[in-house]
Amino acid sequence: MPRVTQVLRRARKAIEDLDLLKILESELSHELSSMRYQDDKVGSFGDFVLEWDSPQSQDVVLRKKCSSGEEVAVSALLSRDTFHGDGSLPAEALLKICIKKPRLSSILKFDCVASNRGGSEPEFDIQNAHYIPSSSRVDSSIYRGPLFSDLDPALQNELRQYLAARGIEENFTNSLLLHLHKKEQGQYMSWLQKLRDTMVENQ
Repeated sequence: MPRVTQVLRRARKAIEDLDLLKILESELSHELSSMRYQDDKVGSFGDFVLEWDSPQSQDVVLRKKCSSGEEVAVSALLSRDTFHGDGSLPAEALLKICIKKPRLSSILKFDCVASNRGGSEPEFDIQNAHYIPSSSRVDSSIYRGPLFSDLDPALQNELRQYLAARGIEENFTNSLLLHLHKKEQGQYMSWLQKLRDTMVENQ
C-alpha cells in the first residue's frame, strides 16, 4: 500500500508540473505576441546620463552636470499601483530628484510622481520638496518643510519651472516612463523563461 501511495503522489506531481508548464508556456506566448512596449522607442534623456540600470534591480539612476556647475541626480522606479482599461502606460514612476549647488554640501530634494494615464501629455506631480543642509548628515529630526500642496500656488509653479529648467520636463518624463516599463517587461519575460527552463530540466 505505501508503494501505491508513493506512485500516486508522483503521478499527481507530474500532472501538476505539466499544468504549470502549460501555463508558463501560455504566458510566455502571450507576452511575446503582445510585446507592449518593444516597438516604442525610448526618447532622449537630454543631457542626463543613465548611470545605473542593472538588470537585477527595478530602479534607474540618471545624472547630469549643468553648465552652472549644479549637479542633478534622478532616481526612479515604477510604483506598484496599476491603472487599467485605457491602453496607456499602466504604472506611474516614483522619482527622487536631488540638486546640489557647486561648492555647497546642502541638497535640494524633490519627491515626485510621473504618469501617463492616456492623456496626450504626461502628468508630473511634486509631492514634497526638502532642503537637506548637509549631504554627509541626514538627521530625521531636521524640519523637512510643509507638504508641497500646502505651499503658495505661485511658489509651487516656480518650483516646477525650476525643475523644468534643469531638464525635468515632458520629454524626459515620457522617456523615463517608457524605459521603466520596457525594463519591467524584460525582467518579467526573463523570469518566466528561467522558470520554464527549470521545469523542463527537472522533468
